[in-house]
Amino acid sequence: MNNNAIIVFGSSRRHGYTGQLIDEVARRHQLRVVDVSDYQMTPYDYEQRNRDDDFLPLMREVASYSQIILASPVYWYTMSSQLKVFVDRWNDLLTIEKDLGRTLRGKSGLVISTGGDVRPERSFAECFMHSFQFMGMSYDGLLYCPTDSGRSLDL
Repeated sequence: MNNNAIIVFGSSRRHGYTGQLIDEVARRHQLRVVDVSDYQMTPYDYEQRNRDDDFLPLMREVASYSQIILASPVYWYTMSSQLKVFVDRWNDLLTIEKDLGRTLRGKSGLVISTGGDVRPERSFAECFMHSFQFMGMSYDGLLYCPTDSGRSLDL
């Protein structure tokens, strides 16, 4: 993890386990956290009717960092729907904003997550790994903390 990193967070609960974990990581490493729920973003649209929502301005900021950390709890063996909308919109970086998409090449990507299992299914990490690699980024790993209902994280 480097200090020129940003955490992009998506969850149904801002202060749930994953939120607690990213807040601690951000505090220790002095990182910026953006919660995609604070932005108006609609799902990917082949007709680009959503060009004026918050995705492209947010993505311009995210792309200014050398390391992009995606953070989500494990929901049904994959990322949260909030973060999925953000990642799906990377399609805009392959079509209408190719120059912005090219700026991701060579950057590194990490994942921070929590979940109820001792370890996440391999497919959870693979969806991030393949997404980062498709954009020309390196996948630098997953920080995962298992949780039990009713327990707080021991950070």
